[in-house]
Amino acid sequence: MAESTRTLLIEIGTEELPPVALPRLEAAFRDGILQGLEQAELSHGEVRSFAAPRRLAVQVEGLQTRQADKAIERRGPAVKVAFDDDGNPTKAAEGFARSCGTTVDTLERLETPKGAWLAWRGTQEGKPAVELLPDIVAGSLNRLPIPKRMRWGSGQATFVRPVHWVVFLLGDELVPATLMDIPAGRSTRGHRFHAPEAIELAHADDYAQALREQGRVEASFAARRERIHDGVLRLAREEEGEALVDPELLDEVTALVEWPVPMLGSFDPGFLEVPEEALISSMQGHQKYFPVRGADGRLLPLFITVANIDSRDPEQVRAGNERVIRPRLADADFFWQQDRKRPLADRLSDLKGVIFQKKLGTLHDKTRRVAHLAEQLAVEMGQDPEPVARAAWLARCDLGTEMVGEFPELQGIMGRYYARHDGEPKAVADAILEHYRPRYAGESIPATREGRLLAIAERADTLAGIFAIGLVPTGDKDPFALRRAALGLMRTLIEGEMPLDLEGLLGRAAVLLPEGIAGRSVAEEVYDFCLERLRGYYQEQGIGAELFDAVLAVRPRCPLDFHRRLLACRRFAGVPEAEALAAANKRIGNILRKTEEPVPERVDQTLLKEPAEEALGAALTETRGKLEPRLAEADYAGALEALAGLRDPVDRYFDEILVMAEDPAVRRNRLALLKTIQGLFLEIADVSRLPAR
Repeated sequence: MAESTRTLLIEIGTEELPPVALPRLEAAFRDGILQGLEQAELSHGEVRSFAAPRRLAVQVEGLQTRQADKAIERRGPAVKVAFDDDGNPTKAAEGFARSCGTTVDTLERLETPKGAWLAWRGTQEGKPAVELLPDIVAGSLNRLPIPKRMRWGSGQATFVRPVHWVVFLLGDELVPATLMDIPAGRSTRGHRFHAPEAIELAHADDYAQALREQGRVEASFAARRERIHDGVLRLAREEEGEALVDPELLDEVTALVEWPVPMLGSFDPGFLEVPEEALISSMQGHQKYFPVRGADGRLLPLFITVANIDSRDPEQVRAGNERVIRPRLADADFFWQQDRKRPLADRLSDLKGVIFQKKLGTLHDKTRRVAHLAEQLAVEMGQDPEPVARAAWLARCDLGTEMVGEFPELQGIMGRYYARHDGEPKAVADAILEHYRPRYAGESIPATREGRLLAIAERADTLAGIFAIGLVPTGDKDPFALRRAALGLMRTLIEGEMPLDLEGLLGRAAVLLPEGIAGRSVAEEVYDFCLERLRGYYQEQGIGAELFDAVLAVRPRCPLDFHRRLLACRRFAGVPEAEALAAANKRIGNILRKTEEPVPERVDQTLLKEPAEEALGAALTETRGKLEPRLAEADYAGALEALAGLRDPVDRYFDEILVMAEDPAVRRNRLALLKTIQGLFLEIADVSRLPAR
């Protein structure tokens, strides 16, 4: 009796795949096959994916070898159309019967409330998996995220790299198929040097073990990554150091090797006179090495490389890597020596020849705008403007240095080193480095006041300028990284507790733009863009959209103020009075929206006749007295606490008072009372939007 389930194995053997894209290709290939199996209604067990420099593979355990038979029902023409007046079948009935592979006399009648219909019931026999799998795999391959495909040889197949072999097994059975112009077989390939001969796979279950034992290939990306990580850490510990393992570099190295062999190397300790960031960039970026830091926190003259071969003479491999790293570090040392011969401030004029954006001018133009804006901010915040302005003028001068030209990721970092070498104050040098922060999600904001002010001015100028010339981000296109700039700006203002009117600041930044551009006011548009960037920021902190929208409705101009209101609303949403007051505010909003007559701005106390409205009027007067000093201190939590005391008089008011009274004066006065309640809450947020408990 045939097996009901078997293991599926599909391997695509290629020339070396692009290392940075390998994890993405692995996931997409696996997901595409799973999607195909689901659409084909083939059940399965555990799924494993494999990715190495010369292969992508998927192994599916317990795959159903045949689709289950399926009961089907087809509805044909209505009975009154299927037969003529004499009861003979019409062409419609005969055509339907032929399409079902039967005759009219075998068809059933389906009675429905809308009449009787001809129907056919049958069983659709499930197809063998071996017939379905080639199209499933081909579909997954065609959907892989490959920006630019290539052809090879004389065939018409296209892929990210030339394909040399295909393994396609269902259990011990070869699946007949041709993929990428290559007939499927059961022969895989091992390591190029350790095991270049073909490896015959008797069964799909043998794949990973056969490659490991016969082919000297660890096909699992995750297992290979763990092996490299553990080996690198172990070698560093043996030298009483700690390896610097960047996750992205670890992924890239994993994608470059099939049989990883971590190996320790060393370099001339004299190179440690160069800033460590430059040495680290050289080792990681150029050579894909892992640097090692000592127990004292300083870089050691060591590195760890990962060979793709288990050499019989490892000393030769080590020596070769040490020879390769020396000229790289020598270049960094040369740049360090040469760059310091010219003061950073002397490089300011170089920025006149570097275009920031055609309509917005050069980097020198941008620097002038940022310096002016940063100086204004420092004065506004009661801070000495001189170091902030000085840092603004010097902030981009390191872009013309040899070191940053070779290692662009060191901009700001080298600027700080060169500024300190030139004798600039520490506050100036630190601000040059810090104004780039936060560069990515999770990075801290600038630590110093000067760094924060410069970061704010820099981002405000960029946002105002790019919006003013109409290059607003759309879809996934954001060439100036404005989304990241906006969130960094908001985070700096909020986490740095800087009570700045951002909309006003953006307006000032727009005024400084080149003539002809400054005429377009973009402050409101840019501020709205910045506010929307905060949604994800708060969602990560567990603050939902309803709370966010409650504060957004009153649109505070200061992000720190927005933040404080939001935290107060989150706290208020948890008190017993919140839900009732939110519902009351929603009701008030509906009443005021529907009324067509003008509502007075003030309540006439003489028209409050009923006990319930007198009580509410008195409560409002008392609450306003409590509210004003708390709002003046931005104590929004205390203000909402005071407003919570309105719950009982508001509930009583709606229970006992007819707002839309017949007397126009009384009616308008009662509407004014509701408008006053709404206005008090809108001093903080639109509480009608708060989530129900």
